[in-house]
Amino acid sequence: MYFDELPIADELLDALDSMNFSECTPVQEAAIPIILEGDDVIACAQTGTGKTAAYTLPLLNNLLTDNHNPNGVNALIMAPTRELAQQIDQQVEAFSYFLPLSSVAVYGGNDGNAFVQQKNGLTRGADIVIATPGRLLSHLNFINVDFSSLKYFILDEADRMLDMGFFDDIMAIAKRLPEKRQTIMFSATMPPELRKLAKTLMHNPKEVNIAIARPPETITQQAYVCYEAQKPKLLLKTLVGKGLKKVIVFVGKKQNVKDVWLMLRKAGLETRQMHSDLTQKERDEVMLDFRNGKVDVLVATDIVARGIDVDDIPLVINYSVPRDVEDYVHRIGRTARAENSGRALTLVSEDDQRYFGKIERFLKKDIEKLPIPAELGEAPEYNTKVVEKKNRRHFSPRGRDKSNGQRRSSNRSNSSRSNKNSRNGK
Repeated sequence: MYFDELPIADELLDALDSMNFSECTPVQEAAIPIILEGDDVIACAQTGTGKTAAYTLPLLNNLLTDNHNPNGVNALIMAPTRELAQQIDQQVEAFSYFLPLSSVAVYGGNDGNAFVQQKNGLTRGADIVIATPGRLLSHLNFINVDFSSLKYFILDEADRMLDMGFFDDIMAIAKRLPEKRQTIMFSATMPPELRKLAKTLMHNPKEVNIAIARPPETITQQAYVCYEAQKPKLLLKTLVGKGLKKVIVFVGKKQNVKDVWLMLRKAGLETRQMHSDLTQKERDEVMLDFRNGKVDVLVATDIVARGIDVDDIPLVINYSVPRDVEDYVHRIGRTARAENSGRALTLVSEDDQRYFGKIERFLKKDIEKLPIPAELGEAPEYNTKVVEKKNRRHFSPRGRDKSNGQRRSSNRSNSSRSNKNSRNGK
């Protein structure tokens, strides 16, 4: 379907034409007509499928054609991270170039001037507010924002917001909004917690399900099965002297990001790091340099796995294997965008094998295993069943671990603390 086949305003079609957008993606074709009709919508679609346009285009069209309050907040778009909020704001600005509509992005990590600008946008009534939950609540705790004119409530990457612990924040914000509104929810996955949230916030929503999708065939997926100690040299051999630009290396924890960044920097690569310790100004500068091709390698946590729209990334490297299949799909989905081809390389240590096995089962195929360079020594055997068995706890009927006599509850507690520390380290 082409955009000019949809019942949207000429001003929007002019903006799309100036951006060389002509044909709808599957999620846009499915979702836009439903949203234009005013129904609540819950849509499951992978990042990189054009979902932002799938809700911003009908939102802008409805704001242009309905009888909205020009001095009030008419639409609220929630996003899990500042990077995604910025990206949505940029798309809204581009699509509304020929429209008399205003927007403001509300997110943390910036200076006092930005805070004042956000406050003014909220109190004076920007047509569209794009916000992260935490920062919006911070404003709401100090200023009175009039949401009485609001007609549209949109949650983008809703599953990610729940993963980040924003359920209570979302509910606190929703209680301040009019009950009579159109609620739209976009998500890459549909866990039970999200169904619960949808049931609470929405009225008879229509569903759009663009399958979670396996990575496109335009991504060449490969892996090195290696020992943890071999990863640094494998990474250097992959990158040094190859003339690559705009490569992303995903690392699980921010401390490890710093270590990998320092190693690559010492090897002479133009590299930057991206993690939660950076200020918003620092993040903006890093992403600007990355988009402009001034960066050979961006070393990052999953903070950039979703919602960052850079079309010409040739290679994504998983220095550590993600624990969730969805995170793997989102990570490697940074390459092969906009009909380009790309490569995804994963370094799989012994401890990573069981997680990589889950990824292969989801993909329903074996990812190509590259031979380790001879000078790095032998590689471990790849056998996910053996690794899973080795990592599995065996308990006696009375609840004691046969290997060391510890109580089962103690193991659970230690595991819980370990998992919590791992999450906090991202």
